[in-house]
Amino acid sequence: MNKNFFEITNATFKVGGQNKVNNVSFAIEEEGDVICLLGPSGIGKTTILRSIAGLEKIESGTIKLKGKTLSSNKTYIEPEDRNISLSFQENSLFPHYTIEENIYLGKERKNSNKKKKINIKKIIKLLNIGKILDHYPHQVSAGEAQRVSLARSIISQPDLLLLDEPLSNVDQSFKEEIQVQLKKLLKDLKITTIIVTHDSYEAFYLGTKCGIILNKQLKQFDDPYNVYHFPNSIEVVNFLNRGILIPAKVTGENSLENLDLGTIKGNFIKHYKKGTDVKLLLQPEDLEHDDQSNLKLEVVDRKFRGTNFIYTLKTNSNLLIPVFVHSHHIHQHEVDEKFGIKRPINIDHIVCF
Repeated sequence: MNKNFFEITNATFKVGGQNKVNNVSFAIEEEGDVICLLGPSGIGKTTILRSIAGLEKIESGTIKLKGKTLSSNKTYIEPEDRNISLSFQENSLFPHYTIEENIYLGKERKNSNKKKKINIKKIIKLLNIGKILDHYPHQVSAGEAQRVSLARSIISQPDLLLLDEPLSNVDQSFKEEIQVQLKKLLKDLKITTIIVTHDSYEAFYLGTKCGIILNKQLKQFDDPYNVYHFPNSIEVVNFLNRGILIPAKVTGENSLENLDLGTIKGNFIKHYKKGTDVKLLLQPEDLEHDDQSNLKLEVVDRKFRGTNFIYTLKTNSNLLIPVFVHSHHIHQHEVDEKFGIKRPINIDHIVCF
């Protein structure tokens, strides 16, 4: 008996005869889990969704849902027989129907196997589209149209919901609120979902698992925490852009040395022999501010992010190092000032390449 609710095994995804993503394998273990696929634009994330929905065929590998093969080199189930709902990034509303009529189309194709009763009015309220129900698609904004499409897809209660950049057109001031409501809705209704996004913060919040797609490959598939703190390749580090790689030499079981920062201690994620030259991942929260320290670096930039500052510090060898500091810290530094780094430097988990 197949234990995974959904799984892709060794599948290669193509569009227009060209390979977009090769040899992909991942699984959704439990019904109601939410998976996020991250990657730059044009990398093939949408092609994966279209193939899962049955809009594109695969030439190798398998796609299974609830133990049933949907796609392989021998099997192909038509899109209308998959009970999968795909919400496109672009406006996919019917122009001659009102917003309300568009939403209720989802009810007409509702999954009769779902026992959880759905409150359509509640979904309309949560997605803040109640005031536009009598409008037509050409009369609403791109963000509103996207939320209408989202409501329609959720109301159908599919076995698998596919969302392509579902909040890309939503105003930033409203996006976090929608993310909270969307996460709650999917959990309450136990709708298994795959979300495509290029926003790592969105993926880390919504996803129980995250997949990183780069250079035609699924580079990493793991818990959001592990993807952020334990990236498995330099490519993933560069894509997430949450830190820098600095040269260092391993000096012991729990220590290494950098020319500018001195001794750094912590727990290595991977064992390295003493004397090995490595690239150490240094993330903004790894270093601590300390005005009393004798290790002082020049401030070359300061970004205010509301709750925090990200200082960019230049070392003697011209490395540019980001450091996170809460915005209420007592001594704020200006560009060209010296910024103290607490010693000894301790990093909980040392990630090297």
